[in-house]
Amino acid sequence: MGSSARTPRKPKQKTSSIQGLTSLDTRQIQLGSNVTTVNVEQIPGLNTLGISAVRIDYAPYGQNPPHIHPRATEILTVLEGTLYVGFVTSNQLNNTLIAKVLKKGDVFVFPVGLIHFQFNIGKTNAVAIAALSSQNPGCHYDSELGPSERNHPSVLIFCQSIPTGCNAVKSLQAKFWSNN
Repeated sequence: MGSSARTPRKPKQKTSSIQGLTSLDTRQIQLGSNVTTVNVEQIPGLNTLGISAVRIDYAPYGQNPPHIHPRATEILTVLEGTLYVGFVTSNQLNNTLIAKVLKKGDVFVFPVGLIHFQFNIGKTNAVAIAALSSQNPGCHYDSELGPSERNHPSVLIFCQSIPTGCNAVKSLQAKFWSNN
């Protein structure tokens, strides 16, 4: 599925590259992480190619909170630091938490449409790069979920699985959910 705002054209340098993924923009960190997106909006040449990428910078104990990509599978590679990552399977698989601690060079896959997270469990910054299987993967954080989805088993399993526990998740819900 291509972007409706872009039409595929002959590749050109200005529509096929982006600069600036080498440094962290600390102004963007809210929850201890910053996600720099590279998709069809930044590189029009990605239209119809079915791929995009993100760089994620994590402060010590920072997180990329629970979210889903409705149109893409994600493969994440840790470049620096130690991350606790995971996703919760669908109802058909009993909402099982699949999680692992990743170190530099480790790779983890998050299937399309499943709620997932990354948490920096280290005392130092962490950096990861992820590729997604869509030029426009979409991203919905749990703060954008509806009231019935907030108590979904996958969210409850997630909040019990992270080192900060359910109280931290409830605090984030109060701060970022518009209709709590």
